[in-house]
Amino acid sequence: MNLNDLLDQTAARAPQRVALVTATSSWTFARLHQEVQRAAEAFAHCGIRKGDCVALVLRNGPEFVTAYFGLVRLGAVAVPINFLVQKAEELRYMLADCQAKGVVTQKEFLKGILAARTLLKAPLRIWATDTENAGQDVLQFDKFLAGEGSGPAARATAPGDAPSQAPHISPSSKDVAAILYTSGTTGFPKGVMLSHGNLVSNCESSIEALRLREQDVILTILPMFHTFAWTGCVLVALRLGAKNVVSNSIAPAGPWIKMMGRHGVTVFAAVPQVYAVLAKEARGIKRLLLKYWFFRRVRFGASGAAPLSPDTARAFEAAMGIPIVEGYGLTETSPVISINRPLQRKLGSVGLPIQDVQVKIIREDETTLPPGQEGEICARGPNVMLGYHGHPEATRDTFTRDGFLKTGDIGLLDEEGFLFVRDRKKDMIIVKGLKVFSAQVELVLNSHPQVEESAIVG
Repeated sequence: MNLNDLLDQTAARAPQRVALVTATSSWTFARLHQEVQRAAEAFAHCGIRKGDCVALVLRNGPEFVTAYFGLVRLGAVAVPINFLVQKAEELRYMLADCQAKGVVTQKEFLKGILAARTLLKAPLRIWATDTENAGQDVLQFDKFLAGEGSGPAARATAPGDAPSQAPHISPSSKDVAAILYTSGTTGFPKGVMLSHGNLVSNCESSIEALRLREQDVILTILPMFHTFAWTGCVLVALRLGAKNVVSNSIAPAGPWIKMMGRHGVTVFAAVPQVYAVLAKEARGIKRLLLKYWFFRRVRFGASGAAPLSPDTARAFEAAMGIPIVEGYGLTETSPVISINRPLQRKLGSVGLPIQDVQVKIIREDETTLPPGQEGEICARGPNVMLGYHGHPEATRDTFTRDGFLKTGDIGLLDEEGFLFVRDRKKDMIIVKGLKVFSAQVELVLNSHPQVEESAIVG
């Protein structure tokens, strides 16, 4: 199965079910499918072909989903970029590295994109979703979809002169669907190539692990450029035919908290900092949501992307009465490797490996360690990336001799198979011959009532 099949099957099975809800709009699966097809036609008539890359620098919204699926429908590659990256040289690097043919963006990010295009010194089409007269060869995205406008970002031919449908492409499960740039701590980031099969398998394994169902209502507040939100919220909802309530920003929290209640959200995903804030503001939130019978609907919240302290988990669950299931993964694994199940949790762990994913702990010499011993966490499965774009040596160095991805994280498996993450391998400190993990020191510091947040640097 590829991503196109995922959307096609759900739209055929449940065309009138609500797919996406925002603060101002509601889209059925039929409408989403139609808009994706329209986007695919527009991209095709503009000259985008199989294997071409187009970057997405967008906040959450239907346009992100439409552009992404419009591209993969052609066998092209979506390149979601963190919209917080505004330095022209960083943007230029990513656009040049993937040889992007264009960028779909919005007005607030145009300045950085235009500056990057100047540095790029290569043709780069720009489509903006929320501006009419941006100039500088920037075309409004809706006009582009409708076949209007002129210039390099417009369709190569008018709609009446072109085939009525985009070329029928059926990517294989091994074809690249997306390239996501990791936030490198040294030098420029590397582009992680994820295939259709990587994303679909991780979506389906996440559904199985969390016992998600069509009747669930999923909240997406984390940015869609991140695989945690994309796979764990967007793809999961599309595969199930579930309603996805989408917020274009994580802060302020008030608007999306109201949306949770108004639309009967049952499942949501957030980072630990969000759970910490919600725990502290629980009294006000309860007053805000009481009229929506909020607490009768939410089954659980999922946590990932950073370590969740047991204190934060206990405080949130005590204040809100909602369990948290913590998981673990990387961009390179689409992203989920393991997660606590709603009915099978172990506080402090990141759960059991998901379906079809193997996890082992290794020494420096790549020999496998027994349960209870700390070493580098490694994973193997259908969710593991194809490699780093343009970096074959870095790709080879990231895998063990027997094909496991080395995560760069230190952890252990207990006797029951639960995974515990200690810290990044590079953040481990040796003190008098003993291993000290910065994350554990931070947990101790954060447990003090007068400490909001801490970070160990050195």
